[in-house]
Amino acid sequence: MGFDEMDVDTIWMDGEFVDWEDAQIHVLSHGLHYGTGVFEGARCYDTEEGPALFRWDEHVERLFQSAKPYEMEIDHSAEEITDATLELIDRQGLESCYIRPIAFYGYDSLGVAPGDCPTRTAIAVWPWGAYLGEDALENGIEVMVSSWRKHASSQIPTNAKTTGLYVNSLLAGEEARRNGYAEAIVLNKEGNVAEGPGENIFLVRDDTIYTPGLSESILDGITRDSVITIARDLGYTVNDTASLSRGELNTADELFFTGSAAEVTPIRKVDNVVIGDGSRGPVTEEIQQKFFEVVERRTDEYDEWFTYL
Repeated sequence: MGFDEMDVDTIWMDGEFVDWEDAQIHVLSHGLHYGTGVFEGARCYDTEEGPALFRWDEHVERLFQSAKPYEMEIDHSAEEITDATLELIDRQGLESCYIRPIAFYGYDSLGVAPGDCPTRTAIAVWPWGAYLGEDALENGIEVMVSSWRKHASSQIPTNAKTTGLYVNSLLAGEEARRNGYAEAIVLNKEGNVAEGPGENIFLVRDDTIYTPGLSESILDGITRDSVITIARDLGYTVNDTASLSRGELNTADELFFTGSAAEVTPIRKVDNVVIGDGSRGPVTEEIQQKFFEVVERRTDEYDEWFTYL
């Protein structure tokens, strides 16, 4: 992620702009001990019409929706969080950046029940390029199917973006990197394809696009939804409720990841099996190029997806 105080020096925390080094919490904060936090990852793009937040309203809405299963009351409205984010980006003088809002239970008591623990809220922004590397966007990445399974929605809500749940993602991703791969693919408890540690996955076969449905224990990704819309508008048939077996990964014509961080990243190998011809496929390339055309505002389409500074 690589950033320091030379890049950013201010964080918004509990309604105030504070210096980077003053954005601190107590070591006995509930969220630190039990993973009781919810967060978002969004991007601001340097567009032809100026800095613009991509699908920000949907990200803020998901932040509040994620808090619901934990009965977490965020003490700031969506409008306050939006205004704070826009001002924070402006204060830092950033034209493009990654945005991380987070809400979590702070310190009051240390039982598992949060009780009277206050909800703390913070927003940070920082410069961030391609999540998996610039080369990955053009040439694709090599991934492995992780031995770690994605938790089921009957165990922990998978439609909530919860801090503690990313231990699952960390285990899968680090296993892949230890074995020389850029990223992992995780299967759900039934053994079907779920997603990546921080990405949704798409499969292309005979010019039809498939992506696991919400019942497959995936996060309802906002970039996933954007790509489904873009692909359909380009004329592709998209099955967004697919159930995909592990074996279908190896026989796919193309595979690619999507996410706010990963954007649209091709997959060229799975478990050392070459996907397609081992490079970015034509469907992936067309969707990727259209995606970047959209987020850089080189087209007037999808204007409702943007919030401008």
